[in-house]
Amino acid sequence: MSRRLPPLFALKAFEATARLGSVTRAAEELGRTHGAVSRQIRALQEHAGAALFDKAGTGLRLNPQGETLRQVVTQALDQLEQGWLRVLDDARGSSVHVACSATFAMRWLVPHLPGFYRQHPDVRVRLSMTSAREIRHQGADLVLAWDRQSYPERDRTRAVRIANVAFGPVCAPRYRVAARQRRLICQTRITHEYTTRAWTTWQDNSGIVVRNDTELSFPHTHLCIEAAVSGLGVALVEQRMVRDDLAAERLIAPCGFVPFADGLAAVPASERAASPAARAFVTWITEELSGIMPV
Repeated sequence: MSRRLPPLFALKAFEATARLGSVTRAAEELGRTHGAVSRQIRALQEHAGAALFDKAGTGLRLNPQGETLRQVVTQALDQLEQGWLRVLDDARGSSVHVACSATFAMRWLVPHLPGFYRQHPDVRVRLSMTSAREIRHQGADLVLAWDRQSYPERDRTRAVRIANVAFGPVCAPRYRVAARQRRLICQTRITHEYTTRAWTTWQDNSGIVVRNDTELSFPHTHLCIEAAVSGLGVALVEQRMVRDDLAAERLIAPCGFVPFADGLAAVPASERAASPAARAFVTWITEELSGIMPV
């Protein structure tokens, strides 16, 4: 019996438009014209016999039928993407797909990867970026994260601790800040938009209370660091991420660094997390991180 399915591109056009809220942005993402995407959506609605979007100003908003279809299509495309990436990985030989924050990848993992390849020349590491905002791991086998508060309980239970972490406030040497009598006083506190509990955890662990007049927020840690280097305020970061900045005196740490109990962990995200390649990566990164222990 043949499958009763609409064309795959119509589903991709629908999913992109639903996610982005705009036919124009969907067309840009898909590399198609506005007219082509519009025609695919119209064809899909005709096939369904029902409208899937309502007008919302200059954009589109899913109606109840559209939201039901969006959930189904998003899940199906995610599974298809993950399965296809696994096929590609298998075809290319032994591999492990690792998701982590962009800052950790740029400032620590990628510079240290040559050491992994020297030990495991036949294993390929593929990287994806993820964040606390949206846990979508793009088919990853392992996710590296210190803030696992928003992860499902099952994932937190299976997480493998790979390193201690220590966080501390940092700022430019010329930035006016006072650290005295268990208080950190500054004009502006810089926060990460999606890990706001970090400042609270640091205050609890250090016993130091932060007093600030204003606050700046950024969606990525490396932006918080650059804002601190530029003299915009005081950012809270993990020690490894600013080691070079501290050594070069681009930043100072007026209160030092204190440990966070949860540490950094590798969270299994697929059945391939138990593969020899994934186990080799976890063993390597645990040993590599232990060589640079936070104070």
